Amino acid sequence: MPQRENLGRFMLETEPGTFPLGRDSLLLGEFATVRSGWQVWDLGCGGGVLLLLLAQRAERLGLTGVELDPAAAELARRNLRDNGLAGEIVAGDVTALPLPPGAADLVVSNPPFFPADAGRSGGPARSEETLTLTGLCTAAARLLRSGGRFALCGRPHRLTALLDETRRAGLEPKRLQLVHHSTAHPPFLMLLECVRGGRPGMELLPPEIMEGK
Repeated sequence: MPQRENLGRFMLETEPGTFPLGRDSLLLGEFATVRSGWQVWDLGCGGGVLLLLLAQRAERLGLTGVELDPAAAELARRNLRDNGLAGEIVAGDVTALPLPPGAADLVVSNPPFFPADAGRSGGPARSEETLTLTGLCTAAARLLRSGGRFALCGRPHRLTALLDETRRAGLEPKRLQLVHHSTAHPPFLMLLECVRGGRPGMELLPPEIMEGK
């Protein structure tokens, strides 16, 4: 049975079998830089939660999502429509679609956390069986205009791989934040924002501590 989640101005509908709303998406939706009038793409958009979160922070956004799962893509279309938002949801493989070069000011993604051969995945949506970091970063770099931003999240143990892949694609890491359950725990999530064609130099933001929130 569908469930509804309150996201402030908007309501998110979720369904069994589609990727659930998680803290990682909520944090990424707050972290990413966004400005009014920007063209925003979400690669692997699921039910459209990041598009809704970003639309709460800036007006007149052009919203586009890409999602491999047809059922999740249809759910994302419904979530945009039911919240009175215009946008396009494309059902297909991020790495196979003819993405328009330079079309985006901001690309966001809550991507698979684990390599396909890692022995742990958290389910098919969390392993790189169909979308690798290389494919994701290549697609984001193609979509972004020069100076455009790419914001994503991941597990801290993959930070080195993530920095390598983004830089190889021409996406210079510029902002990094680590998220902890408490000051006594190591980080469980990293938030990274890159700039296409940006100059070297990355800002390490104060850690986000979730205890008490």
